[in-house]
Amino acid sequence: MALPAKLQNDIKQFQRLQQEVAAVQQQRLQIDLKLREVTHTLEELKGVAEDAAIYRPIGGLLVKAKGRKEVEDLLGEEKETLEVRLKAVERQENHLKERYTTMQQELSQQLQAAGAVAPTSSGGDDA
Repeated sequence: MALPAKLQNDIKQFQRLQQEVAAVQQQRLQIDLKLREVTHTLEELKGVAEDAAIYRPIGGLLVKAKGRKEVEDLLGEEKETLEVRLKAVERQENHLKERYTTMQQELSQQLQAAGAVAPTSSGGDDA
């Protein structure tokens, strides 16, 4: 049985939404991982002497920092930026998940109405 064109289009939109949710989840995981790394590095820096030689990456190079304070300041800024990005991505992810759930319910109803899926019932008619 062929599905109506609108329903086929809705299914394609749903599949794109699934991909978008997965991409945003991956992005959130990457930001979260980076944030944990920066937080851990800041904790480790607390135990380093102020005059110890500390290097920081600039592009593909490691450059000697002026001191621990410089690196702490840079990492503190990076941590704040990552926290803001993480919150924004989490909001985006939650919004997409809500759309996903709504669209999933709508598609299920449309498929049932089109006769493409047997309606779910509590009766046990497993043949």
